[in-house]
Amino acid sequence: MPQAWNDKRERQYQHIKEETEQRGSSEKRAEEIAARTVNKDRARSGESQQASKTSTQDVSPEHRGGKRSGNRRGPGGETKDQLYEDAKRAGVPGRSNMTKEELKNALDDK
Repeated sequence: MPQAWNDKRERQYQHIKEETEQRGSSEKRAEEIAARTVNKDRARSGESQQASKTSTQDVSPEHRGGKRSGNRRGPGGETKDQLYEDAKRAGVPGRSNMTKEELKNALDDK
């Protein structure tokens, strides 16, 4: 445990690390994600001596949940806008009137 962390932050670190490993990340990647999350939370709550603007003013890491990780498939899969753009590139006819499910099906057929 880094010296600046207290017991609460260590428990938070261990919990995030275990959850990340259960989702399939390597131990090294899980440690990195957990440390970054805890450090950002510490900065947001004023526990750290230095804090970047994004640490204090950006969305919390728990709320953000990988929205910027490059992983397009979140809990609900790709967004309708993402599917629409994929359909546009694929030249799917009638895409502007399709629902999210119809776009998914049309792309699966291509």
